[in-house]
Amino acid sequence: MKAVVSGLVVGFVVARLLWLGLASLFESPALTRTNYRGVTLPTAAGVVLALAALAVEGGRAVAGSFGVGDVGLSGPRVLVLVTVLGFGVLGLVDDVLGSARHKGFRGHGSALLSGQVTSGLLKLAGGGAVALVVVAPSVGRSPGRLVADGLLVALAANLANLLDRAPGRTTKAGAAAFLLLVVGAGGAPELVPVAVVVGAALGLVGDDLRERLMLGDAGANPLGAVLGLAVVLAAAPRVRDVVLVALVTLNVAGELVSFSRVIELVPPLRALDRAGRRR
Repeated sequence: MKAVVSGLVVGFVVARLLWLGLASLFESPALTRTNYRGVTLPTAAGVVLALAALAVEGGRAVAGSFGVGDVGLSGPRVLVLVTVLGFGVLGLVDDVLGSARHKGFRGHGSALLSGQVTSGLLKLAGGGAVALVVVAPSVGRSPGRLVADGLLVALAANLANLLDRAPGRTTKAGAAAFLLLVVGAGGAPELVPVAVVVGAALGLVGDDLRERLMLGDAGANPLGAVLGLAVVLAAAPRVRDVVLVALVTLNVAGELVSFSRVIELVPPLRALDRAGRRR
């Protein structure tokens, strides 16, 4: 458990330092969007999650060369790094090139039927490929398990994106999910590199809540994907199946109803969603 807490703290600190140093770069017109209140903000700030994960692993490599900690990357650390980088790059492409005209599976599917390949469709296809790559070492020679666990990671990434409609919402939901996973898995060592990414998201949540930045797909997608991967790495197959069913249900619901509207109708969810936000 101490290692998980340390991972959260390190991810938080590294993300804060990175954002303080990089914030001015996000003032480019290509990286600004209008939020739900009509305020123009830097988007794709969630790319800091991938940069924080890289920085931490680079620091570990240096420490390992001096005989402190492990030498090289362990299996879970490699998988988390591939996940956050892969989904981060795909999300960044969608943040920069994406259009609000096509949203959700139906929107991108309709665009494809009309002969148009959207950046969102590229993200969905690429994210599915990344998901299959990162779960493969855990499933062995089991095509069914590969598809199920790959779908779990991809749907977790998409759900995080669906939640990213209000300041801090995705990070709050992600932190809550990670807490449940840590309690359920007893602080499994596989969760330590995941903790770095969650900590990095928490390092940005203050600015997110105060509407100084948006995570964008570059942050929401990798955060959700890494949490999905954490379930694959730390949970038994039966638990993963239950989580997969829940994710399928929530993703389908997200295509049919507005999560924001549902949250506003449920007082406890509304209070949690508004906590820390500007009034």
